[in-house]
Amino acid sequence: MLTHLDSQGRAHMVDVTDKSVTFREAVAQARVRMLPATLQMIVDGAHPKGDVFAVARIAGIQAAKKTSDLIPLCHPLMLTGVKVELSAEGVDTVCIVARCKLSGQTGVEMEALTAASVAALTIYDMCKAVDRGMTIESVRLLEKLGGKSGHFKAEEQ
Repeated sequence: MLTHLDSQGRAHMVDVTDKSVTFREAVAQARVRMLPATLQMIVDGAHPKGDVFAVARIAGIQAAKKTSDLIPLCHPLMLTGVKVELSAEGVDTVCIVARCKLSGQTGVEMEALTAASVAALTIYDMCKAVDRGMTIESVRLLEKLGGKSGHFKAEEQ
């Protein structure tokens, strides 16, 4: 059942007034593939624009806090924790993992997905002058805890 549609099939914001406040957490991931030389420049801290991982981390945190401004039917949430981790994976990939938490009446999957996506876009923006062929891939929900639908954990890829 699509909860964002009313009885006439029109989009609307879901009313969460009667839902219980519970602990909720979501973890999302994105990967950015690039030339090995680009990743090496990031890891070595040799990028002329500065610390790529630090800027992408802050961008991801900011994006999680602004999700309801970007996704039309998302509720504004009082996040209690946002963590964005970036790491080199192999010789040509940055792996981004975003974790969002709160005690509330609706989940934080969209916030985690937005954080991971914007962190990936920030890496692209900072590195596009040296590697326009980068690709952003595997943006997905890894895990969701809390709420009525319970625990979800993605299968390994």
